[in-house]
Amino acid sequence: MTMTDPIADLLTRVRNAQRAGHKRVDIPLSKQKLEITRKLADACFVEAFKIIDDGLQGTLRVYLKYTPEGKAVIRALRRVSKPGRRTYVGVADIPRVRGGMGIAILSTSRGILTGREARAAGVGGELLAVVH
Repeated sequence: MTMTDPIADLLTRVRNAQRAGHKRVDIPLSKQKLEITRKLADACFVEAFKIIDDGLQGTLRVYLKYTPEGKAVIRALRRVSKPGRRTYVGVADIPRVRGGMGIAILSTSRGILTGREARAAGVGGELLAVVH
């Protein structure tokens, strides 16, 4: 079965696992999904991640992060640019999510970057998702 939007699948799996209260979620591996997960981990939205080699495509295991009260750290995880309608932003139009409390994830000519990193590098790109 072919997947039309693997990034939306990643975000939906994380969102569903957090709503169900799971400690981890397994996702089919790709380079783009790995880099998006790395940005989420760097911004402390997920606890950790690891790559599980199954001899085929591989699996990305993401360990979800919760507050001491048991609430999910990620309050909203939204796909912005979709296959039917791509959304591109210039460096001046990169959104500041929740006044800096969230992150925007962009696909740029320099790879997957957060909004803050893209502004510092002076590049725009495709706005993949916003997280807060």
